[in-house]
Amino acid sequence: MTENSLSLTTDNWQYLHGKPRLSGSLKNKTEDFCVEEVLGFDLSNSGEHSFLWIKKTDTNTAFVGELLAKFAKVPLRNIGYAGRKDKYAVTYQWFSIYHANKPIPNWHEFSAQNVEIIKVSKHDKKLKTGALKSNKFKITINLSTSIDTDWLTSRIENIKRLGVPNYFGQQRFGEMRTSDGRLVLNGNLLLGEKFIQGEIIKNRNKRSMMISALRSWLFNQVVSKRIENEKIHITLCGDVMQLTGSKSYFVCHREDMPTMIDRLNKRDIQITAPMWGSGKQLSTEDAHAFENSVIEDYQMLCDKLSDIGLKQERRALLLYPEAFEYDVKDDILTLRFELPAGAFATSVIREIVNT
Repeated sequence: MTENSLSLTTDNWQYLHGKPRLSGSLKNKTEDFCVEEVLGFDLSNSGEHSFLWIKKTDTNTAFVGELLAKFAKVPLRNIGYAGRKDKYAVTYQWFSIYHANKPIPNWHEFSAQNVEIIKVSKHDKKLKTGALKSNKFKITINLSTSIDTDWLTSRIENIKRLGVPNYFGQQRFGEMRTSDGRLVLNGNLLLGEKFIQGEIIKNRNKRSMMISALRSWLFNQVVSKRIENEKIHITLCGDVMQLTGSKSYFVCHREDMPTMIDRLNKRDIQITAPMWGSGKQLSTEDAHAFENSVIEDYQMLCDKLSDIGLKQERRALLLYPEAFEYDVKDDILTLRFELPAGAFATSVIREIVNT
């Protein structure tokens, strides 16, 4: 990347298991993409926060939050949700509403198109971003190529064993369907390129999505390069390892490397890649050198992410779907699996079907 040109594309990231033989179309109808949150804690059934289990269809999470705030007559900051779910999907997710000294509304009177309150409970704390154990997915794909059942079974077994790249999905980089049905991609990245070149982005929501897109894009670049260089399952000296299911990290020093293989095979730990920000880069030695060899072409992007106050963080290189099942009927492929919070179902689908 030169000082005056950018090329933030999303079509060159490597496959872990090779490009799929199958082709098909995703989201032909809303019901083809279903997501259900799994909370990582029990509700107390008491407190100043209403917790609503909501089914939404073809509606984005932020808009539902606005509707709830208006109905409950509370500021938008009093609304909590663990994460933004796909708009063009059927999703089941929790929302929290902090009432403070205001009366609790009759939620049975709430009515909005494509939004249904299924269950109401209480809790003593706000629902915060990321406060999830996992998400369950049911994905239906219309196949346009003939089924090779042996290949499909082998591919899914390899995914169970070796995982898939923990890429941020296309939704992160911008995905908009126009009124005439066209799918427009990478709008957040295009906005990010303007931002890097000095344009001021005043809209708070657009700015937030743009920053997330830029940071996620850089992460995906590092993951793709590790696959390309056959280093995705290999521990490098100085790699930052994440304890599975936690935010805890440690650096793998040279003397630690003999024990890492067994721990990785048991999935007790996972190798990570950088989520860029200010501060000291967490990796050292060989891993540090490898990561820098990737990001050195995007120094303007790194500088921007550092300047806006983001801190160095890490994210696992690989993603392992749980409870993975599939079935095929005629030309319809149905996938069911569970992913940890923050992971993208499209990163699993990408290794199985070209959509």
